[in-house]
Amino acid sequence: MRSEKEPIPTMSEPKIRGIAQIHVRARDLDRAVAFYREKLGLAFLFQVPGLAFLRCGDVNLYLGPAEPEFDHASSILYFDVADIGESHRALVERGVTFRGEPHVVHKAADHDLWMAFFEDSEGNFHALHCRKARG
Repeated sequence: MRSEKEPIPTMSEPKIRGIAQIHVRARDLDRAVAFYREKLGLAFLFQVPGLAFLRCGDVNLYLGPAEPEFDHASSILYFDVADIGESHRALVERGVTFRGEPHVVHKAADHDLWMAFFEDSEGNFHALHCRKARG
């Protein structure tokens, strides 16, 4: 184990700039495209047999089947929203099922972090994520 006073070995920097694309397992591609496009309102890019791509901010969502070792629910995607109450109401109106109401998960000095968790059409859990300034 390295002590805190030992220098960190010099290594090349990978220069990762961000996330370009996230794969979300979809067992029924048409159903999944409808959910992300119509219910969440993500921008549809294109669809080819077995795969579909949508845009969320600077990130592409790639919907499609998974290899057997990856055929499980995806990691949780946290969708950033400006007004969690308004976004929650809009998604409920579109038929999105939430696990509960939006709620505070963390109180920082200058803001509260709110979340509301929901399930997509394929059994993957995701969340709305909102920072509300205090004051």
